[in-house]
Amino acid sequence: MSPPPLPGGPVHVIGASGRSGVALCRALLEQGTPFVPVVRDAARWRATGLPGEPVIADLTGPADGLRRALAGAARVASTAHARHVPALLAAMPEGAALVCLGSTRKFTRWPDAHGNGVLAGEAALMASGRDGVILHPTMIYGAQGENNVRRLAALLRRLPVTPLPGGGHALVQPIHQDDVTRSMLAALGRAWDGPHALVIAGGTALSYRDFAAMVARHAGLRPRPVLPVPAAAMMAAAWATRVLPGLPPVGTAEIRRLLEDKAFDTGPMARDLGVVPIGLEDGLGRLFGR
Repeated sequence: MSPPPLPGGPVHVIGASGRSGVALCRALLEQGTPFVPVVRDAARWRATGLPGEPVIADLTGPADGLRRALAGAARVASTAHARHVPALLAAMPEGAALVCLGSTRKFTRWPDAHGNGVLAGEAALMASGRDGVILHPTMIYGAQGENNVRRLAALLRRLPVTPLPGGGHALVQPIHQDDVTRSMLAALGRAWDGPHALVIAGGTALSYRDFAAMVARHAGLRPRPVLPVPAAAMMAAAWATRVLPGLPPVGTAEIRRLLEDKAFDTGPMARDLGVVPIGLEDGLGRLFGR
């Protein structure tokens, strides 16, 4: 049985035609909560098959367009990149609350544009004094069209071994899209007092080598032995994934991040949102239907 509709009027969903945005809109529809899809491309929204007339706004365009799109909004849910949080805060009506997605990339030892944008978005929310929360998910998998687990499975299908920097001993804790959606719904249903930041993570933390083996098993592949490779050598060879047919592309920054642990306590997530994340076995079973 679906949960009851969220009180408080319609939710304005920024990035409604993206992966997490579509998942959130479907969940809002199922529980009877009205929503307003705010997108840049009306055709892309209609391709989702979801009902509702989209409101067109470009987060990088003139501020007046976004302000008109959010006129009258009481709750804004953003699945767009956190670097757009300052623009959203400037356009939202006074008193409106914001629930947005960041990323645990903010914790990386090797800052990049993605992580710096997340840090800037969080800083803007904290400085604004607005009611709301920025949720920082770990690697998201399980959404339609996601390219994390599916890309890894595609790569393993082409390779007789699993090459990993340092042997793949660093920890990873992927979160299923269903838990990201549940977390956003819970955050939208809560009355936040001021700005907050919260990490949301999956229910299983494990080494990347064990993660790759689990993905291979759920994808119906034979076990692949792990081949420890120096990170520098893997980054130098990453260009091959961009030119060899059949190999999904892998960036040098992705390889470097495989050397750092990405495991987090899910206690605050359960306490503040009431969401206990599913384990990886369950999540991969949902993804691959096995």
